[in-house]
Amino acid sequence: MGDVLQVDNKKQLLKQYYAAQRMDSPNGGYLMLLGIRSGEDGNAVGIFECSSSSLRYELVIPKATRTERKKVRDVIGAGDDPDCPRHGPSARLIRVGRNLVCTDCGVAYART
Repeated sequence: MGDVLQVDNKKQLLKQYYAAQRMDSPNGGYLMLLGIRSGEDGNAVGIFECSSSSLRYELVIPKATRTERKKVRDVIGAGDDPDCPRHGPSARLIRVGRNLVCTDCGVAYART
């Protein structure tokens, strides 16, 4: 892949991304999601493209916290299908190998 730039306001962009809000680009316009890659370390990487400049940006999506993993295990223990703790009921976790992963953020929240 070509050169990918890092964004500066990661916390604000992550908050907007989880809430499915429009994310402002550093160059004007807004950021459009091109894809998500899950990492070996539990983090995921989102690749975004600016709508006005076509520059590509990389946003690291942090791995699941202990609290998020416990919340998912509690839902599984109750016999229900878990949703993504970050995206809410609009994003169901799916099985990918031995993990339950959110397709919207690429983060694994539990092992099965």
